[in-house]
Amino acid sequence: MQVLFSLLPIISIFFFLVILKYSARRGMLFSFIITVLIAYFGWQMGGTEILAASIKGALTALEVGVIVFGAVLLLNVMKESGAVDVIRASFTSISPDRRVQAIIVAWLFGTFLEGAAGWGAPATIVGPLLIALGFPALAAVMVAVILQSTPVSYGAVGTPILVGVNTSLENQPIVDTYLAGQNMELSSLIFDIGAQVSIFHGMVGVFIPLFMVAMLTRFFGEKKSFLEGFKIWPFAIFAGLMFVIPYMLVANFIGPEFPSILGGLIGLAIVVPLAKKGFLMPKDTFDFAPKQKWDSSWLSDISVETKVNKNLSLIKAWMPYILVAVLLILTRIHELGIRGILSSWELVFNDILGTGINHNVSPLMIPGTVFIVVALISGVIHKVDLRGMGEAFKVSGKTIVAAMSALIVSVPLVQVFINSGLNTGGFDSMPIVLAEGAANLFGDSWPLISPTIGAIGAFAAGSNTVSNMMFGLFQFGVADTISANPIIIVALQAVGGAAGNMICVHNIVAASAAAGVVGKEGTLITKLLIPTAFYVLLAGAIGFVWLNGIGLNIGMIIIVALLSVIIVMIIRSYNQRESLSR
Repeated sequence: MQVLFSLLPIISIFFFLVILKYSARRGMLFSFIITVLIAYFGWQMGGTEILAASIKGALTALEVGVIVFGAVLLLNVMKESGAVDVIRASFTSISPDRRVQAIIVAWLFGTFLEGAAGWGAPATIVGPLLIALGFPALAAVMVAVILQSTPVSYGAVGTPILVGVNTSLENQPIVDTYLAGQNMELSSLIFDIGAQVSIFHGMVGVFIPLFMVAMLTRFFGEKKSFLEGFKIWPFAIFAGLMFVIPYMLVANFIGPEFPSILGGLIGLAIVVPLAKKGFLMPKDTFDFAPKQKWDSSWLSDISVETKVNKNLSLIKAWMPYILVAVLLILTRIHELGIRGILSSWELVFNDILGTGINHNVSPLMIPGTVFIVVALISGVIHKVDLRGMGEAFKVSGKTIVAAMSALIVSVPLVQVFINSGLNTGGFDSMPIVLAEGAANLFGDSWPLISPTIGAIGAFAAGSNTVSNMMFGLFQFGVADTISANPIIIVALQAVGGAAGNMICVHNIVAASAAAGVVGKEGTLITKLLIPTAFYVLLAGAIGFVWLNGIGLNIGMIIIVALLSVIIVMIIRSYNQRESLSR
């Protein structure tokens, strides 16, 4: 019964957002009420503990709000200066094909931003940028959120591994016993897990650019066809490889800090010049229907009109994003010392309401703070007058008000769910009860389901890092129980936790708010379940085969089935292209 009750908060979110298609503001409010009732009556969690967890959630929501505000402010300042118009022209010069633009902006530029920033921040930057390029707002958010999968495990300079996995396994008897038996240090174990994570991600993530464009053409193309996206498969797979190959090499030979940052940078350096020369470019050009034919639900509440500034060079137009990247990297590398200085100013909320729940935040380390600082610097560099800056702040303020109405109930729900272990009944928290129920059900087939548990953790908690903290030790324990390699099982947890970011409610709320499509979160989650299911299924199957060997087993059957679908779609898209050319 506890397992069933622990599922109810997640089921309620899907019911209200996916089935009934309520807005996040309305659907998450109802889900929050249900979660509170389950916590109080089912888990014997006290009212004080529920309130303290909710306060922690509200404080976290404010941090997410700063990210959204900063991202939108930066975009609005760049609109006022004419920088967005220059950037739009630069992408059009690479290719007018929307599929190519989506891959370059979201997959390559976005993965680099994820490596530097994390926190769901890349989608708040990439979504509005795609809108400025001429994408429907809903399509821009969908594409921007899909990018938050493969690079997420190494987001914010490796935080999900270095903090999430490390915190979960540190000073745990079962882990210490394993380390003693293997004659290794915890740091070596974390390095090995991080390296294995990149291999699993690389095998699955190479297909994400293809999924990205297939979803784009299916849901937002005039023909409503996946095949239009699959027509660009040579370029999509090439772009996937140009990210995952350096990404895997960095994770295996350097460590978990820089795989996504360097993978994105190297990918951009290789793919963009070759794309300009026509390498693997599609024979046809995909574009959206004229704007007047778009469904009203695709449109943004934010104006996409940009000023034209013919005196602004391309480098100067890109300078705000260059500054964002540089500042994020400089402020997140421990060895440089800047991180320590900025982190020293910390707002500490210890023992909230006497419950033992804590919340600490370093305001200067929130990615949104960097966005705001760069927005102000950009106003000076681009010579935006006071009226233009005032307009940018005004529009951004309206956007954040819309976002906070959803975030202020979404994130507290997560914290009540996570902190439900604080109860008088002696019960484990809801996430742990849920995971234990799954472990009892799947037994030796656990590798198949391990990524799904990670994804559920990220969906509920809104973070790959928190998912790894919640379930890392649990996954290690399951590995010990079924005599499996714990490095593989914990790596599958981290991979699933990254994939779950695609359906994480508060990430979607933040990205939607930044793009001006608040209220469409349920519609987006419905679509994003497709790539998320593909990711966790293929990762779990690969993990199963990795542990059990190649042969006639369930893992190989799933791998062959999924790859067969991709191959069939590629062949069908090729045949369709050939028939049209004749």
